[in-house]
Amino acid sequence: MTLTIPGFDHVRLPGTDGVELAAAVGGSGSPVVLLHGFPQTHLMWRHVAERLAGEHTVICPDLRGYGASDKPEATGPEVYSKRTMAADIVALAAALGHERFALVGHDRGALVAFRAGLDHPETLTHLGILDVVPTLDMWDVLHGVPAAVGYHLFLMAQPPGLPETMIANSADAYFGSFLDAWAADPAALPEPVRAEYLRASAAAVPSIVADYRASAGIDVTHDQADRDAGSQLAMPVTVVQQDWGAQLGYDASAVWRAWAPDLDHRLTRAGHFMAEEAPDDIAGAIRDLLSR
Repeated sequence: MTLTIPGFDHVRLPGTDGVELAAAVGGSGSPVVLLHGFPQTHLMWRHVAERLAGEHTVICPDLRGYGASDKPEATGPEVYSKRTMAADIVALAAALGHERFALVGHDRGALVAFRAGLDHPETLTHLGILDVVPTLDMWDVLHGVPAAVGYHLFLMAQPPGLPETMIANSADAYFGSFLDAWAADPAALPEPVRAEYLRASAAAVPSIVADYRASAGIDVTHDQADRDAGSQLAMPVTVVQQDWGAQLGYDASAVWRAWAPDLDHRLTRAGHFMAEEAPDDIAGAIRDLLSR
């Protein structure tokens, strides 16, 4: 049985191209959509969603290819491009009656949110980003031995076949390694939650790999086109991340400011799974963003 956010309705809604997305929906007020990261599902937002639901309609979907959402075959690179995945989210929100909404994403969901901000500026009122840099910049900052922290990016960028086989043959060890390495507070991922992430990820190996493979190809092409055109995010943007700049030798706030003129950039002492490790801080950052 899929674990979901207590007190929220669990629904299925249309994305694009016939794909349906599973989502947890709760609360009332102005809409906020929260997008999960890897190797997780919408469940990662459980604490933050409950904190925001008294003031907002909170919508937490599983991205296409993840959790209980549809997992279409990657018949071409566009199927799991962040452009397509962002269009899913716009369609899902519209199906709930929201033509404009705030969007916050973590990890893979943050890359979808970034693309949504560039492709749908008339739709997003505010944009929140947790613990990534844009895809184009991500590849630029991964250099030398410190880049080993992102080995999975290179593995899943390989042509179809080998990555899927390797990961499927050791799914719990593979996905569990990220849950272990990236959590500064392991207690934030209690066993039932961890088991749900492992179960959902093992059931979605081809689509998860396709999502990452897109970020070594078509997503880079889309980002480069926007950089060449001088495109920027038009809405208020808040970025919360670990101090990756210090670890990898770049200025993270400068990277983001090039894309987001109206930027609030924050560092956290929490681990990568900050919405679960420091939900009060993340809910507070989202409230601050929505007040701008």
